[in-house]
Amino acid sequence: MNANPWFAALPLADRRALLAACERQRLAPGEMLFRQGDPVPAGGGAFYGVVSGGIKASSLREDGKEAILAVLEPGNWFGEISLLDGLPRTHDATAARDAEVLALPHAGFERMMKRHAFALAICRMLAARVRSLYGMVEDATLRSTRARVARRLLLLARGDATQARDPRPVVPVSQEALAMMLGVSRQTLSKELQAMARAGAIALGYGRIEIASVAKLQSLA
Repeated sequence: MNANPWFAALPLADRRALLAACERQRLAPGEMLFRQGDPVPAGGGAFYGVVSGGIKASSLREDGKEAILAVLEPGNWFGEISLLDGLPRTHDATAARDAEVLALPHAGFERMMKRHAFALAICRMLAARVRSLYGMVEDATLRSTRARVARRLLLLARGDATQARDPRPVVPVSQEALAMMLGVSRQTLSKELQAMARAGAIALGYGRIEIASVAKLQSLA
């Protein structure tokens, strides 16, 4: 957990209190933690942290195809929005593979929110997500497909929701998942990736995308 920038920035006392109040939950691949539109009853629901595996945040498009919003890696925390506003869940949360999560019950979340540092950290988490959302809207309305692919690769290299300081050399999602994130066909994505590979920005291996040059990828974004 301490590898996650958001969690690591919490005071040690708050980190310990948060972990002590959580319950562990295991999920099999494809098992749903919650579904888009699920109501959160008064005092119900939980704030979740990923311990191992990965959680896929997704929604269904009008044509019934899945749109992946984010990949939540170990260390990521999520689910706070419905606990704050009492409205239904905004997306599906599904185990992408065998996963273990920490669940902080609603009552525990409210107790943690009385801690100034934790409440401020939740505000910063929400601010980061609003910025990311605005960026996605801008990408979808103003940028070319190539620029959208490049920007999402740069985001994924830093852990998508994690946004670590240093990018990783290998993007941790499949081309199929990347196409679903961008809302483009596999053929369109393959064409753009091949062009980026020829430009020396990325390298394509069997089932993986490697970042060959951050600077070149940024020039395409």
